[in-house]
Amino acid sequence: MSEQAKPPVAPVKPVTDDYFGTKVTDNYRYMENFNDEQVQQWVKAQADFTTNVLNQLPGRDAFFNRMMELEASVPAKVDCVLRLANGKIFYLRCGLQDDVWKLYMRDGMNGNEILLVDPDKFRQETGKPHAINQFIPSWDGKYVTYAISASGSEETSLYVMDTETFKNVDEPISRLHYGGNWLPDNQSFLYTRHQEMKEGMAKTEKNLHSKVYLHRLGTDVEQDTLVLGHAVTQGVDVSTVAVPFVVAVPNSDYVFAVILYGTQKELDLYVATLASFNQGTPEWKKICDATDEVKLFDVHGEDVYLLTHKNAPRYKIVKTSLKNPDVSSAEPVMAQSNQIIEIMFAAIDALYVLTNDNGINKVIRIAYDGIAEPLNLPFAGTVDFFGNDPRIAKNDPRVSGILLGMTTWTRFYSIYEYNPKTNQITETGLQAKGKYDAPDDLIALEVEVRSHDGTMIPLSIVHKKGIELDGSNPCWLIGYGAYGFPLYLGYQHQNYAWYKKGGIIAFAHVRGGGEKGEAWYRAGFQQTKPNTWKDFIACAEYLIEQKYTSPAKLAGEGVSAGGILIGRTITERPDLFAVAIPRVGAMNVIRFETMANGVNNIREFGSCNTEAGFKALYEMDAFLHVQDGVDYPAMMITHGITDPRCEPWQSTKFAARVQAASASGKPVLLRIDYEAGHGVGSTKTQRLQERADIFTFIMWQLGIKDYQPAT
Repeated sequence: MSEQAKPPVAPVKPVTDDYFGTKVTDNYRYMENFNDEQVQQWVKAQADFTTNVLNQLPGRDAFFNRMMELEASVPAKVDCVLRLANGKIFYLRCGLQDDVWKLYMRDGMNGNEILLVDPDKFRQETGKPHAINQFIPSWDGKYVTYAISASGSEETSLYVMDTETFKNVDEPISRLHYGGNWLPDNQSFLYTRHQEMKEGMAKTEKNLHSKVYLHRLGTDVEQDTLVLGHAVTQGVDVSTVAVPFVVAVPNSDYVFAVILYGTQKELDLYVATLASFNQGTPEWKKICDATDEVKLFDVHGEDVYLLTHKNAPRYKIVKTSLKNPDVSSAEPVMAQSNQIIEIMFAAIDALYVLTNDNGINKVIRIAYDGIAEPLNLPFAGTVDFFGNDPRIAKNDPRVSGILLGMTTWTRFYSIYEYNPKTNQITETGLQAKGKYDAPDDLIALEVEVRSHDGTMIPLSIVHKKGIELDGSNPCWLIGYGAYGFPLYLGYQHQNYAWYKKGGIIAFAHVRGGGEKGEAWYRAGFQQTKPNTWKDFIACAEYLIEQKYTSPAKLAGEGVSAGGILIGRTITERPDLFAVAIPRVGAMNVIRFETMANGVNNIREFGSCNTEAGFKALYEMDAFLHVQDGVDYPAMMITHGITDPRCEPWQSTKFAARVQAASASGKPVLLRIDYEAGHGVGSTKTQRLQERADIFTFIMWQLGIKDYQPAT
């Protein structure tokens, strides 16, 4: 950019803190008061500057239009499929003309589609985009609860619809955390609600003191029965920071209290009989607590199945009795193996288990007599279990045993059903086919890269067939590495526009993710977090050494907690990348626990209240590692203004600091979406506009001819 084309400069107002004898200076602490008028003026000026710069890039509109064409090559996309025992199917659908996911119902696979909920109606009333955050039908399908939020805020209200009259019943329930778990009477459901924030309360209290309520149709919401919460129920320990849930399981005589602690996966689990719960006097028995390291549970008859990593970092499955639960003597169901056990589903005919081996999933069917056999999947790829009512009988001619979604890096997902009676897997037809679902000119490679300490890191590389490995290819390297989540995303139509331009996309499966089990996760966690970005650096070096690309043609991206990864990568090795894209990123994690969502994340990142916690957070803080006079890559830093998970000042502070410090002369743009949050609930247009901006920015900075503005 020329001297006449610079983003507005942020004032420097140093604040110095002392952490256990270490002094830390923050020049932009004032931005954390995000509603301050001067801060808002600077952010708006930055956003306008970015829009002006992007508007001058000649290939941007064409790139966006091409991605819209690719999306339109599929008549409709279907997700979140849930099938009931009576054959009714509920699902989200986004058609050609739709900008948001809408809720549909049909009676059987071949039944007529019935539109239940159209979020655009809320937009017509308010002028703001709305999204469906969750939905749960009653067990008979007569009613469905659905949660709606505006502008990506995830500030959700719960509604109840009668699926025969298509009318909402009762008043919406605000401050929803999770809701709509129906009881067998199909007339009442359970939901978890955030506490009401009152004047004078610190924003960090928002996610504290959540409580579970029981709502009966036709009654006043404000009179709902308090069921579970801190100091509410004798025998169930719910701390102030815990989030409680009460879950009823179809075809079971029991209900379950589930206690979660922020982002921690391990749960506390209690059980009571449904009869005692209905009488208002549940006698809760503890099944396990977080020390038992149970991540998931499911139920069949009088048995509860537990997925745990206790003494099994790649996970195992055990079961115990619901009448007299005893985890210490639980019966083994599936032992730890060389594959990671990811999820399980207790159907009426068998327990279905999903395992993962470097991104290739297998489905193991374990009959309740103990006989285990793998399903013969139609192709090797990534699998997901779609929601299925476990009361579906294995010999019921209307339905089969389980629904599966399948995809690969180069093949769009399809929805299959497995029929245990015939032992056949067939495609359902729920997901329509498109012209670009499985392009035959793409290739996906799986390699392993040696990291700084000798650990081998999986790396997935996707590109057009026949490219020359001469270091000239634009390459977009993506990483995450947090919460134990594996980075296996599957094929996305929009990315085909990048591949056709000769671009490569590589996915680095760094430590901190869940690709290789609990030990892999813990190797990029708190004090070991540096492995996350060092693994990413190793993957970048591999792509350069093997001549897939070069530093002048390499872009790196990290989203959300992946902001730590990309932020510390470019502050440690700015020479490796031409472009960096931190999206809704955690860029200033030493201040993370001051956010409304910060308390939830202490278990993931740590706390500055301890010296060890401070040292770990300081090491992973990209904002504090920016140094004056360094040649940093070009950057586009993106954020949604309503983000409840990672507040936008995390990005604005980082943008201000890099703009002031970088000596490279390369642009550092702050892209703000005023009708989006963390990405949850963004419209199709919003998602593709952001992606077009990122792709075009990368092409511009990599020197690709068709994307250079007129001089």
